[in-house]
Amino acid sequence: MGKFALAVALGVGLLLSGCGYNNIQSTDEQTKAAWSEVLNQYQRRADLIPNLVKTVQGYAAQEQTVLLGVTEARAKVGSIQATPELVNDAAAMAKFQAAQSQLTSALSRLLVVTENYPQLKSDQNFRDLQAQLEGTENRITVARNRYIQSVQAYNLAIRSFPSNLTAMMFGYKTKANFAVENEAAISKPPSVDFAPPPAQPPAPAPATTPPPATTPPPAAPAH
Repeated sequence: MGKFALAVALGVGLLLSGCGYNNIQSTDEQTKAAWSEVLNQYQRRADLIPNLVKTVQGYAAQEQTVLLGVTEARAKVGSIQATPELVNDAAAMAKFQAAQSQLTSALSRLLVVTENYPQLKSDQNFRDLQAQLEGTENRITVARNRYIQSVQAYNLAIRSFPSNLTAMMFGYKTKANFAVENEAAISKPPSVDFAPPPAQPPAPAPATTPPPATTPPPAAPAH
């Protein structure tokens, strides 16, 4: 009986392996790991925002509209429950991506505004926050690309024959992916310019008008 049970187990194992079960499991785990990294990097960015807004406010308090836009966008992102199950709901995934895109746009507007405040740009704390933000945006881009690739591999695995039969048998379904409208734009992280504004060239000296030439008086006639 023991040998029979072992033979059945081996047979089932070989059958599942031949039907792509192991590949589905592997790609599913890769997708979960990639999604976790995406969430970690987005959370890192969200954690930088309060200090960034506070620093900017100290030099540019009059930019309330831009500062409020960043704060509200961050709050909207925080209101979405970004769980591992989110990738199984296309509508929820689209809502999550829209909120993150809104926050990205708000941060971009904030960085544009800071160009008008040289004292803010020279503040060491602000420069440190900018450097951290730029690094985080780079990590987000890398994490998103890895997630996109892992989901593509997983969705292909559960749609291809004969592994699609195994996927249906065990309830595996396609996962939502990022909607990449402009791959080149997304893969290029926003740049942060730390250089001071270029010095204005000195104004040219006003042209001097030479005094009018004087005509010598005519010579007296000789007697």
